[in-house]
Amino acid sequence: QVKLVESGGGLVQAGGSLRLSCAVSGRPFAPVAMAWFRQAPGKEREFVASRRWSVGTQYYAEAVKGRFTISGDSVKNTLSLQMNSLKPEDTAVYYCAAQRVGASAYSTWGQGTQVTVSS
Repeated sequence: QVKLVESGGGLVQAGGSLRLSCAVSGRPFAPVAMAWFRQAPGKEREFVASRRWSVGTQYYAEAVKGRFTISGDSVKNTLSLQMNSLKPEDTAVYYCAAQRVGASAYSTWGQGTQVTVSS
């Protein structure tokens, strides 16, 4: 069974930076894509950024373009999200997710890590 574990969340002032990491453990893992989602209190989970695992193509939500950078290491099986110029509206629980081969959606999720940006 594949397990995703996020880390790196915390409290930061507006304008600051944080780097989230997602470690993959379990049986051999070769996803189609991996992504970060977030869910703020009282809101639905939303897409933040994704990376096609084999070719490295990246996609970003408009709200984070130019501020966040997604990266992955297929040897270490880790996914990262560098978040710069953070805003209070970035406050949310951030989740790592993986789209397995043959799946049409992200089906493997981590437990989430809290990011709080103070104004």
